[in-house]
Amino acid sequence: MERRLEGKVAVVAGGTRGAGRGISVELGAAGATVYVTGRTSRENGRSPMGRPETIEETAEMVEAAGGRGIATRVDHSRPEQVEALFERVAEEQDGRLDVLVNDVWGGDPLTNWDTPFWEHSLEDGLALLRQAIETHIITSHCAAPLMVRQGSGLILEITDGTGAGYRGNLFYDLAKASVIRLALAQSEELRHYGVAALALTPGFLRSEAVLDHFGVSEERWRDAIEKDANFAASETPAYIGRAAVALAADPKVHDRTGQALSTWQLAKEYRFTDRDGNQPDWGTHFQRLLRDASESELR
Repeated sequence: MERRLEGKVAVVAGGTRGAGRGISVELGAAGATVYVTGRTSRENGRSPMGRPETIEETAEMVEAAGGRGIATRVDHSRPEQVEALFERVAEEQDGRLDVLVNDVWGGDPLTNWDTPFWEHSLEDGLALLRQAIETHIITSHCAAPLMVRQGSGLILEITDGTGAGYRGNLFYDLAKASVIRLALAQSEELRHYGVAALALTPGFLRSEAVLDHFGVSEERWRDAIEKDANFAASETPAYIGRAAVALAADPKVHDRTGQALSTWQLAKEYRFTDRDGNQPDWGTHFQRLLRDASESELR
């Protein structure tokens, strides 16, 4: 990969696994210094979700890709820890911060898809909202001053979907829609300081947890298509990572500030591919599913 981000500094909040890991590695492959943050490190073992991935592993993958990876354990719900993170970044990087990726999530075990909201655990639902929205606000609140002072920067809010359609669970829907709105609100207040803010969504993501759910490895992911035909349109975390790199390297990214964008859209515009050389298009696939369902109802 062309090292288009040589000398740039990025913080990926929630870089332990999934989209955050994919973004961290691709930013590193493009030459960036990447602070990989999250709660799960080798010192404290598995995550609250029982996942084995750690921030140190991601940082090592950044290094292997050709960047500089710095693992930093941070609970992004704790303002004092987030403040300390950006004080460290400012001190070590001479006040420089070029890219902030807000990818803190961890809401999967808190989401019950088969329960109406009035029967859903209120404790879990509110915890999901705090974890998926408050952490993003806290992180941007602490990071924005660095970007404002240097007069440039990009904030990426990682979400699920770009449209206004309901996402199947009240708490999940509110969290993902709110993240899109956060990008818009930040863009309005930061655009005059040369800082852009965008929301970015992957399609059907082949994260570590999804691969485990289907009982397949990345090398044999196609075996899972027998269980779910939609898996044929899935994408690796590298795909959203390459979308993030394309945006971070685009001198005209400010023309997009406030927008909600997708991997499949950006792959066509910036002409990048997934690891296997293909361009998965979940948007077109999903629209086909909706059309087929609508036609089925009319029969």
